[in-house]
Amino acid sequence: MASQAQAQALPAQTGWKWWTNLPLARRRTITGYIFISPFMLGVLFWVVIPVLVNLYLTFHSWNLMSPPRFVGLANIETLFKDPILPYALKATFLYTMMSVPLGLVLGFFLANLINTNIRGIAVFRTIFYLPSIVPAVANALLWAWMFNTEFGLINSFIRALGGSKIAWLQDPAWAMPAFVILSLWGSGASMIIFLAGLQGIPDIYYEAAEIDGAGRWAKMRHITLPMMSPIFFFNLVIGFINSFQVFVIGYLITDGGPQNSTLFLVLYIYRSAFQNLKMGYAAALSWLLFGILLVLSLIIFRYLGRRVYYENPGE
Repeated sequence: MASQAQAQALPAQTGWKWWTNLPLARRRTITGYIFISPFMLGVLFWVVIPVLVNLYLTFHSWNLMSPPRFVGLANIETLFKDPILPYALKATFLYTMMSVPLGLVLGFFLANLINTNIRGIAVFRTIFYLPSIVPAVANALLWAWMFNTEFGLINSFIRALGGSKIAWLQDPAWAMPAFVILSLWGSGASMIIFLAGLQGIPDIYYEAAEIDGAGRWAKMRHITLPMMSPIFFFNLVIGFINSFQVFVIGYLITDGGPQNSTLFLVLYIYRSAFQNLKMGYAAALSWLLFGILLVLSLIIFRYLGRRVYYENPGE
């Protein structure tokens, strides 16, 4: 019986002989590639291939039913003639310019509120953070009810204070402010990052400032804000990119209305592709969005990145 077991184990040992004969550095390299292969395959199938297909469709006309037809630069030329595109760009820029700064201020304010060790503070941190992890569809449905003109919670509160109801989602002048208010509901994500930054500031700086007679605002201006500038910069870039890709709230709450005042660029890309069946033009719009994000990101890094304070820039 022992000889049979040895005979069965011998092929397995022989099969792994090639692996044990490899140099240690080679084995580590192969093991590393095996572990990162799921990520590399994900990038290949979900990033590289879609980008190449999108680039291919940019120069073709395709309605999802007939084969793609080469049209050259026709889709790009349509960008300059499209009467709806300016509305999409205006709505996207307005939303970004209003929601991102307000979200940064609110997130930083909340982080300062909960940056304490009082009893039960973990409960408040959880409460402030929870809205940011609520699914986007649930958020959209909740706020669609809250902004309802007749029986919404916000208008009920306004009428209780003696004011008149506001057509939040029917009036073009109020639709975008309503969406900006909605965006502040998710400030908990930036709040957590700000809180981590605040807790990473050494207490020795504040102690030295108190010895020198610095007050609360002086410490905020000369210690907290400079030390938090990398966190502000990070949240600014992330918020800027996310705001340019807003889709769910515009699609579910107003579907781009009223009068295209909330027709965000990503919503217009979706409408062009799956409602108007203009996949080629939608691909061209996607590259326009990429170009806008790239240019504005470079501007932000060039002119605001150099103003960021790093405690140990050489490390």
